[in-house]
Amino acid sequence: MNIVITGGTGLIGRYLIPRLLDLGHQITVVTRNPQKASSVLGPRVTLWQGLAGQSNLNGVDAVINLAGEPIADKRWTHEQKERLCQSRWNITQKLVDLINASDTPPSVLISGSATGYYGDLGEVVVTEEEPPHNEFTHKLCARWEEIACRAQSDKTRVCLLRTGVVLAPDGGILGKMLPPFRLGLGGPIGSGRQYLAWIHIDDMVNGILWLLDNELRGPFNMVSPYPVRNEQFAHALG
Repeated sequence: MNIVITGGTGLIGRYLIPRLLDLGHQITVVTRNPQKASSVLGPRVTLWQGLAGQSNLNGVDAVINLAGEPIADKRWTHEQKERLCQSRWNITQKLVDLINASDTPPSVLISGSATGYYGDLGEVVVTEEEPPHNEFTHKLCARWEEIACRAQSDKTRVCLLRTGVVLAPDGGILGKMLPPFRLGLGGPIGSGRQYLAWIHIDDMVNGILWLLDNELRGPFNMVSPYPVRNEQFAHALG
């Protein structure tokens, strides 16, 4: 398959792209910084500096949209919330416009979202059908998904990745949490009773590959079968 990917230098992209290449797919990564992307992803990947030079996505078989300002890197000021939203909404709208302008559009758009779609539901067991709690993360994800779904047609299916906290040996939440634990300074946050919906990076990658190969559409909770409480997670790290 000829696959276009946004957010390819992020945590998920860095693990996903080598797997796709090993499977024989042709990968094009949309990036703001081709030099950085080339150093991270290597020479087997084609690079587009943004989407301004594209008028359609004819000849592209699949689009995987992983772009967005990192969610946990900075305090959520009003300005940061706006960056979190626009960095996701704008690129998704551009992809949708290109898909809809194509005579032979991609057969699938796999687009990012997050378990934040549901908001904080406390002790509720959440499925894809659960009514969300109306807060910032829901508003961000709901509009993100609504934009992506504008690409849906009889030629293009849309899959939405409602992703939990991704655990990987390098980067992501573990890259931020492990150093204090290694110094003996880590521990539960607050009461420790809050749930953490998590997924291992290998399962995340395998899930995306599965969605590429199967005629499915709609939202998918990209999480492990059982969430853990923060105190359990802290104990595992310590």
